[in-house]
Amino acid sequence: MVATAHAAGKCRAHIAFVPDRHGRRRGCGAIIDVVAESARVLAFPAAADAIELRHMRSFVAVAEELNFGRAAERLYITQPALSRQIRSLEQLMGCELLRRTTRRVELTVAGEALLERARRLLGDVDEAVAAVQSIGGEIMGRIAGLWRPVADRLGDAGDLQEQRAAYEALLAHFDVPAGLQVRPVNAGGVQALVVGENAAAPPGVLYLHGGGFVLGSAFGHRPLAGALALAAGRGVLVADYRLAPEHPFPAALDDASAAYRWMLEHGGDPARLVVGGDGSGGGLAVSLLLRLRDEGLPLPAGAALLCPTADVEAATLDLDPDDPVHRLLADFWHGCAVSYLGGHAPDDPIANPILGDLSGLPPFLIQAATEDLLLGEAHALNDRAREHGVRTELQLYPTDAHVFHLFWSFLPEAAAAMEAAGQFVRAQTAAVGDAATA
Repeated sequence: MVATAHAAGKCRAHIAFVPDRHGRRRGCGAIIDVVAESARVLAFPAAADAIELRHMRSFVAVAEELNFGRAAERLYITQPALSRQIRSLEQLMGCELLRRTTRRVELTVAGEALLERARRLLGDVDEAVAAVQSIGGEIMGRIAGLWRPVADRLGDAGDLQEQRAAYEALLAHFDVPAGLQVRPVNAGGVQALVVGENAAAPPGVLYLHGGGFVLGSAFGHRPLAGALALAAGRGVLVADYRLAPEHPFPAALDDASAAYRWMLEHGGDPARLVVGGDGSGGGLAVSLLLRLRDEGLPLPAGAALLCPTADVEAATLDLDPDDPVHRLLADFWHGCAVSYLGGHAPDDPIANPILGDLSGLPPFLIQAATEDLLLGEAHALNDRAREHGVRTELQLYPTDAHVFHLFWSFLPEAAAAMEAAGQFVRAQTAAVGDAATA
């Protein structure tokens, strides 16, 4: 959108209409100046917000072709549509830009004044779009490069330790945000880290990391937890829950529950707490809420779920069976499910929360990438929550990396998502916080 406006309290630019040598008045753009009130002047109207780039492109095409038919073909639109856009632009600009007769089209003086400026404007826009697309390609290339060592190890059947090492190496590329502290704690028998501006203060967010229940650690997720801590203004407890296959279900859930109980015991008002997680950690967070509800324990104020996988069997996984990379991911996820369940029934709603009755759970924030192969998981969880009366918000971001939040330090979509997650935490706990300080 292109718009101009007169700033309140400032001088207004006027257009003085000066006769040319033939005695005719020269129009818009002839002489633009701040003139005395006694001069014959006409205030140039502010351009409206409704002027769009397509109006400008249509005008430039007609001005260059001096023919509506050829300009319409160039823009791949109909002549009537092109005429409507030109008329709209002239109405919004407040002056005639093109003079039409049955045989010819010519520019007015105002049109001449606009043409070169419009060309520069459109050139700048096109250059900006090209630059952003180039940068976007570089960013996605960087993300793909970071993931590649992990993906290469996924094919090493049975070599779980190499897979874990590769994933930790990926996470090690990122730093904890400056100014934050990290403190190790024993959270009810579960090793954990508190990340925040004051790590000695009781944390307000319990974070469960992703990794398909078989990869990942609290240490590796310190940077992501730190980004959330900054955005939320609350300390984050990252639980180093036990991993499968050495510790199958319900080990991870037991550890998550113990960490949450520890937060309650250490000054954590449940109405001031939020749980969260990425990927499989997001699904684990939902499992935790179901257990807390069923055991009659106080529930937190909300759940921030980043690209969550709440279906252990990932039935919504969008794969091309002819794509070897897709087949590799399908095999990996299937292996994760087998390892996590350890023979436990996959239809247990606590182990597989997408099958559970979610009624009575606190509000959800669900974030996902539009091109993520696991996008269906976010939609399925969002739909399930709505069906059971849970207040939920699904936020989609235009990128293709699963758990793109990991790249918050250089990916704009990830930075925006982390800010939104922090706002969610603040909003869910604001009422209690306001009452406490009143």
